Amino acid sequence: MKITGYRVWLVEGVKYNWTLLKLYAEDGVSGIGEATNWPGSPMVEAAVEHVARYIIGQDSRQIDFLWTKLYRDFHWLGQGGPLLSAISAVDIALWDMFGKRCGLPVYQLLGGAYRKEIPLYANYWFLEGDGSVEDYQKQARAMASLGFQACKLDPFQHTSYLYGEHLAPNLALSEERKRLAIERLRAVQQAVGPDFPIAVETHALLNEADAVELAHRIHAAGIRCLWYEEPAGPEFPDSLARIRRSIPLPVCAGERVHSRYQALTLLQKQAVDFLMPDITRCGGISEMRKIASLAEAFNLFVAPHNPNGPVSTIASAHVMASIPNFLLQEFIVQDVEWRDRILSRPLPVRAGRYYLDDSPGLGFELNEQELSRWPGVREKRDGFYV
Repeated sequence: MKITGYRVWLVEGVKYNWTLLKLYAEDGVSGIGEATNWPGSPMVEAAVEHVARYIIGQDSRQIDFLWTKLYRDFHWLGQGGPLLSAISAVDIALWDMFGKRCGLPVYQLLGGAYRKEIPLYANYWFLEGDGSVEDYQKQARAMASLGFQACKLDPFQHTSYLYGEHLAPNLALSEERKRLAIERLRAVQQAVGPDFPIAVETHALLNEADAVELAHRIHAAGIRCLWYEEPAGPEFPDSLARIRRSIPLPVCAGERVHSRYQALTLLQKQAVDFLMPDITRCGGISEMRKIASLAEAFNLFVAPHNPNGPVSTIASAHVMASIPNFLLQEFIVQDVEWRDRILSRPLPVRAGRYYLDDSPGLGFELNEQELSRWPGVREKRDGFYV
């Protein structure tokens, strides 16, 4: 069952390029994976190409062995970044191949399903307009009408601000921007109703004092806050822990955590209430499953980060089906029109839920002809190389 070949695609997505992989084995079985990360997706693409080429001739059934081999053979490059994204894509593709050979869905290979309906929370539902309170309110109503039971937004930065300016961490917000953020949250809460949870994103851009102050203001405004996301970056676990102890909102982090080793630090320091690993950054299906088990040992829920391509959505759903401590999975509402067309069938998302079936492996193939129609953006977009 040796690995005999691979193909890598950089595909334009709504937020940034998707990096997709297909591995081939000598028995004719193939598997699909994803390594999406940004900015600098061409670096991720090159890493996937290199890592996939490196494992040609290896036994595709040795999933854990190959994960460990890649992590240790390339450890001089560090413990994150493009390397972990490349390992993620390979790992996802190997699980897909294994499931196809066994005639079983990946979630069965991971121990069986606690659930086959995966509740989703909505992100990227706010792309229209100029970031006004009225625009947010109108789009929030439309999002809730689709059946989602929770949503997320960054009220401190509208899309054009966040991706158009080169904002550094420890951003100091003016009082005007603070008030606007609270007004946006109030408007969204009014639009979706008082019982609809809202995750408040910060993108780890606030300084610690502002993060604490704004958490108290959000609470005082009567927002039903699902969680306060990344009030400090994962490189500052002590700061995260201090913020968590100082505010009335639950804290969520983990989208930039690469591997179980980095996740363990956040858990040991009691820095989070929820952990949100990203399957295309943390090491794929294998590592997300291990991170979820770590979180279970600390009595915490997992809510996977997922602003990526469709393979990320599919693979994350299989892992979330197989764990007891799952909360919600992120889902991009307003995506590119070709998202479902690059797959062998549309994503099974209805009324805010992802529905798993018994198809072997991940249950999907890539439409290679459609992939070629949407090459990734390789120049600056909104100030960033995507």
